[in-house]
Amino acid sequence: MKSRHAAFVLLASLATGTALAADPVVGDATAGAAKAGTCAACHGLNGNSIAPTFPNLAGQHHAYIAEQLALIKAGTRVAPAMQPQALPLSPQDMADLGAYFEKQTPAGLEADPSLWQAGEKLYRGGDAKRSIPACIGCHGPNGRGNGPARWPQIRAQQGLYVTAQLKAYAGRSRYLATTGQPAPPATGEIMSDVAGRLTDADIAALAAYVQGLR
Repeated sequence: MKSRHAAFVLLASLATGTALAADPVVGDATAGAAKAGTCAACHGLNGNSIAPTFPNLAGQHHAYIAEQLALIKAGTRVAPAMQPQALPLSPQDMADLGAYFEKQTPAGLEADPSLWQAGEKLYRGGDAKRSIPACIGCHGPNGRGNGPARWPQIRAQQGLYVTAQLKAYAGRSRYLATTGQPAPPATGEIMSDVAGRLTDADIAALAAYVQGLR
């Protein structure tokens, strides 16, 4: 119970955006546009992926993109398909890509009509009986997240990708514990704690709702 309490105190702190330092490198969106060509093969033109297993990057917070690229490059975040792409990137490259994709407009898909209402209920209200907090607390009412706190935008995100990531969080396989740098983000531990209480039905409903969220 003590560790759970500490996690949710940290969650509240991160949700306010007060727990993280300012961006170490300032990105340039114009430079990022010139570097984003290879990203289109998996993430689509302007960051809207046509492959359901790859995330949409359009509109994503620049700092979150840069952070995740650094984690993938270091091997801290488990992403075998992405790591070779991240390895040659400098911190400036990551910041520039983040700045470019943040300026793009997410398109997204429609929600599954048989699942989204259950997903909306959990997203907006959580489930107190199972100690599941509402997703709205960190990702916002419209799924725009919280850039300074590194809570990602999840609106209009690919449902299959959301499903895979929630299961990775639940299985504690999204990030590797390491003594090196960068270490797994504190938000990852919180998400693993929450996702571990979700059923497969919960995950399917949340993924459907998020996919249609605008």
